[in-house]
Amino acid sequence: MEFEHDPNAPDREEINPLLKLALELGPLAVFFFANARGESLAKLFPALGDLGGPLFVATAAFMVAITISLVVSYVLTRRLPVMPVVTGVVVLVFGGLTLYLHDELFIKLKPTIVNALFGAVLLGGLLFGKSLLGYVFDSVFKLDAEGWRKLTLRWGLFFFFLAVLNEVVWRSFSTDFWVSFKVFGMMPITFLFTLSQLPLISKHSLVPLGEKRD
Repeated sequence: MEFEHDPNAPDREEINPLLKLALELGPLAVFFFANARGESLAKLFPALGDLGGPLFVATAAFMVAITISLVVSYVLTRRLPVMPVVTGVVVLVFGGLTLYLHDELFIKLKPTIVNALFGAVLLGGLLFGKSLLGYVFDSVFKLDAEGWRKLTLRWGLFFFFLAVLNEVVWRSFSTDFWVSFKVFGMMPITFLFTLSQLPLISKHSLVPLGEKRD
């Protein structure tokens, strides 16, 4: 089993961007749908009723969906992307604890743990002179060393911001609000942050944005 290739590796196999987006966002969509329709699903499939309320049904569905997503990604590319793998492992561990202990706390902590971990890894890599974000985004664009360093720093800090934001939301609002915010709040915030980095990317890009890479 192979994980993410090094940046600029000539044998990188990429999948269709829309399919990649579906694989990454699909499990979240399943999580939201299962939480919103948990009671109905439990009536259709009585075994799900044994899990507990809608959030527990959604947690089980989330675990299955993210596993399927990783398997499909591996079948298509013969490698596993590092960040989705880390997310998947945390989902399975904390989701399993949520179902086994019947405690919502663990699945609510998952985004905090994942984002804090990503932030720590990115910023920790910089301490050792490694811009690790290049391993994730090199298939999308090429930057010079200074560009990768700055982008890695910004994403590292942003991940810590998301971790703090998740803590504020789940501790201050209802479970249904937290689930909705996780899907319809976190994603737009991340999208807007990504857009805000385009000037930096354009400034440090080795290939003009919009120009096809060889």
